[in-house]
Amino acid sequence: MTITVFLGSLLGAMALGVPIAFSLLLCGIALMWHLDMFDAQILAQNLVNGADSFPLLAVPFFMLAGEVMNTGGLSKRIVDLALAVVGHVRGGLGYVAIVAACVLSALSGSAVADAAALSALLVPMMVAAGHDKARSGGLIAAAGVIGPIIPPSIGFVIFGVAANVSISKLFLAGIFPGVLIAAALWVTWWWLVRHEKLTPPPRSSKGEVWLAFRKAGWALMLPLIILVGLRFGVFTPTEAAVVAAVYSLFVAVVVYRELKPSQLYAVFVTAARTTGVVMFLVAAALVSAWLITVADLPSKVVDLLEPLIGSPMLLMLAIMALVMLVGTAMDMTPTILILTPVLMPVVKAAGIDPVYFGVLFIINNSIGLVTPPVGTVLNVVAGVARLRMDDVIRGVWPFMLAEFAMLLLMVLFPWLVMGPAKFLAG
Repeated sequence: MTITVFLGSLLGAMALGVPIAFSLLLCGIALMWHLDMFDAQILAQNLVNGADSFPLLAVPFFMLAGEVMNTGGLSKRIVDLALAVVGHVRGGLGYVAIVAACVLSALSGSAVADAAALSALLVPMMVAAGHDKARSGGLIAAAGVIGPIIPPSIGFVIFGVAANVSISKLFLAGIFPGVLIAAALWVTWWWLVRHEKLTPPPRSSKGEVWLAFRKAGWALMLPLIILVGLRFGVFTPTEAAVVAAVYSLFVAVVVYRELKPSQLYAVFVTAARTTGVVMFLVAAALVSAWLITVADLPSKVVDLLEPLIGSPMLLMLAIMALVMLVGTAMDMTPTILILTPVLMPVVKAAGIDPVYFGVLFIINNSIGLVTPPVGTVLNVVAGVARLRMDDVIRGVWPFMLAEFAMLLLMVLFPWLVMGPAKFLAG
């Protein structure tokens, strides 16, 4: 009955068009009524405590870093460097998008920010070069998915807080899977464009490549600073977010001088608005998470999945299928916040490494950003590139299937995730 009340109230509110954050609060209220413990003071206290977390301070700073990156010229210089290195090969602009997405993911940790920047910069260039516009938009949407996988990642921060898992370990474990996702996109793009009769631009000279590298040098230093700092314990993930924000501000304002002091207010306001949405979702979801624990809902889910607990691989396949289904209708952040407290006890009971589960869980949720009909990143690319939603969906599906295939490989071969993670963690 408790599971029915939980799902019925949540899905019912969402079906009526109630925003997800308020749907989560209504779900919490329904659970409190069902448990005969309704108290507005408890509700308010848990709402405040939900956002009162030191690790969650990383969210606003990574959001700010992403805004500064796009406004201050860091994104453009990364794209220019990728163009100089691989832009001359057949389908080179597609490879540029993939390489740039990997580098930008190490700057902002946001799929939406990366997809918006790449759509604005590369879609017009790809269309002018003769590539299909829908396919170009689909590739950039799929490449944006890498943003929450390669650290720093806002998704890993939220999952780490919700699941009480080391965010630093999640960051280090996400590097190689992110590269594998990029490799899957690379192969898929190569297969799709191998017969296109396009004339690629001439190869950049060594001098042009060196000039592009020098211009992008300051931007490239940021992921290196963050990864080295995390690896050797110089700073925590939260402190890394502050370093990212301050460093990107310094580079954009002082070095590149593309972000004017008069623009700072608008950048801060945009980052604050996005942060407000995310943090309210977190606070509302943790109200429901507390009530889920009180209602002992995880143990009921464990009982339901008990036949699969003896086979961790089958359990992971079942969980990934569930997350994939949920991802078609719900955004990444609420999915993490709703499912994490329910699934973690099951994962622990099956003896699955929480870091391994967290990486695959975030990858699956990230791919959910490009699965129709909701697909947040699909909407961003369609809006920025001025494409119809149907065209973006048509263009993204080969790349989305490649990403799900790579996710399946990581479920079947866990060492693809944990082997490199243990090596990086020392």
